[in-house]
Amino acid sequence: MVNVDKNINQHNAGWLFENISDNFDEHIKKSIPLYDQGHELICHYSDFFLKPDSVVYDIGCSTGQFLARLARHHEHKPNLQMIGVDTVQDMIDFASRLPVDDPRLSFVVGNALDFDMKKTDMVVANYTIQFLPPRVRQNLLNAIYQSLNWGGGAFFMFEKVRAPDSRFQDYANQVYTEFKLKHGFSEAEIIGKARSIKCVMEPFSTQGNIDMLKRAGFSDIVSIQKYVCFEGFLAVK
Repeated sequence: MVNVDKNINQHNAGWLFENISDNFDEHIKKSIPLYDQGHELICHYSDFFLKPDSVVYDIGCSTGQFLARLARHHEHKPNLQMIGVDTVQDMIDFASRLPVDDPRLSFVVGNALDFDMKKTDMVVANYTIQFLPPRVRQNLLNAIYQSLNWGGGAFFMFEKVRAPDSRFQDYANQVYTEFKLKHGFSEAEIIGKARSIKCVMEPFSTQGNIDMLKRAGFSDIVSIQKYVCFEGFLAVK
């Protein structure tokens, strides 16, 4: 086992999301630059896409924090359906216990690759696609595109991204290490995390993600947030 953060230990090349929900949000905020700001940004962009009776999916919803925030942002739309989907029972259990009394929210255990999505106006995948095996990512994006309503359905995809060449990747790696040190990780924890996610997280480059979105059918794509090796995309059908 390797230590990756306070109260979080993982196996070498074997990162798992099970049984870490109590410490997950603190860990992810320390790990991903502009994480909270990304949630806020999506909420503001959602004003352009969510109708009073829209359906929203959060794929890889983890502890449900984003959907709870989105629900507060759209508290004046009583007929919204906001559905969080995650493969990890522990995460869904945590999300279901959130102190949010809102019947518009629901959280279900499921694999998005097999999930039968309703027609929707908005789908969100916050740092989720990067953990799927590359061989199945296109299938999921194809399904998301098909589920979105034409003429304004929005897909928000936030990902860790690789740089376009080795020199810029080296810069990004070192700058990101400084970010993690500044936010309280020890050098041993940084190395432990890098060891744990081998063969588990496989980022694509900015262009690789855009190409994947285009193959799914999206033609209107824009980057809405970028910090070194983390980027948020908005694709509209």
